[in-house]
Amino acid sequence: MLDKDLKSIYDKISEQKRLSFEDGLLLYQSNNLLGIGFLANLVRERKNGNDAFYIYNQHINYTNICKNGCYFCAFSRKKNEQGAYTLSIEEIAEKVRSRLKEPITEVHIVGGLNEDLPYDYYLKMLSTIKRIKPSIHIQAFTAVEIAFLAEIAGKTIEETIIELKEAGLGSLPGGGAEVLSSRVRQLVCPEKLSAKAWLETAKTAHELGVRSNATMLYGHVETLPERVSHLIALREAQDETNGFLAFIPLAFHPQNTKLADKKKTTGFDDLKNIAIARLMLDNFQHIKPFWIMVTPKIAQISLSFGADDMDGTVIEEKITHMAGGETAQALPVKELIYLIRQAGRTPRRRDTLYNYIERG
Repeated sequence: MLDKDLKSIYDKISEQKRLSFEDGLLLYQSNNLLGIGFLANLVRERKNGNDAFYIYNQHINYTNICKNGCYFCAFSRKKNEQGAYTLSIEEIAEKVRSRLKEPITEVHIVGGLNEDLPYDYYLKMLSTIKRIKPSIHIQAFTAVEIAFLAEIAGKTIEETIIELKEAGLGSLPGGGAEVLSSRVRQLVCPEKLSAKAWLETAKTAHELGVRSNATMLYGHVETLPERVSHLIALREAQDETNGFLAFIPLAFHPQNTKLADKKKTTGFDDLKNIAIARLMLDNFQHIKPFWIMVTPKIAQISLSFGADDMDGTVIEEKITHMAGGETAQALPVKELIYLIRQAGRTPRRRDTLYNYIERG
């Protein structure tokens, strides 16, 4: 199963030595998917045993109006463009109230950079949700959104996060990282927060006790060395703060984007990215495929390729589906548990911070 090159990686993994940039590139250049998966599974089971996590959560995308217009995004709209929308605070509140009978422990909130929304809108959003359901954990606003809110409020990143935290913010999603390369960002999202600023915003949140996820959007214009550099940049940030909860590889969906000539990622590439992330990110406890993007079946298989988390019920998701995502809008808890058990893993329901709730 292991060829000569992968044997050198195996030796490092066995001795729990950190993999280098050259090791990461070697892994990406290898077509020995089963060998890479075998290595990733060793690390997965060392860190998380046989457990596979899931969460009962709800997604809310509060607006798709965005000033950035990233080339890979099918979700964003300009003001007055057909399909543009912004939810009122009451509409957001109703989405939360409509599911109060369900055992949801997390509401996940992301949206566009809407210049017409005042800073107070975001504070009211958080405080309203917490008033409706005080026990809910709100994972909201990517590092890109946080920087935007600081800008419109005329505040520092630190001041903004403190105020959002006081209003009810629990943690940050990992979106907006895309690929942490100036070259890539200039090609696909020139108006977006820089790679350096994304990392600094995430680290500032961590230092203030607000943890976050990290992502990588792969399968568009990035090179293999840029993927490796991205993982190492995240690893270095984690060395500094230990604030990242999980890493989530995001497969690019080209339909309805300005990069529609690109092909969708394959299952081979999806599993390889998940496995290599597990091997390179030695200081991340959790690797989480997003079943919305890679399909529930690939997410299930990834539980033997380094991943230990199936994400959650989701309930409503617009960003990927507007880019041609063909998966369901939600997965029932029974289905998540079934997929995990069929993969030979033990289902463990968690909260956002990976505190154990119950066995499935």
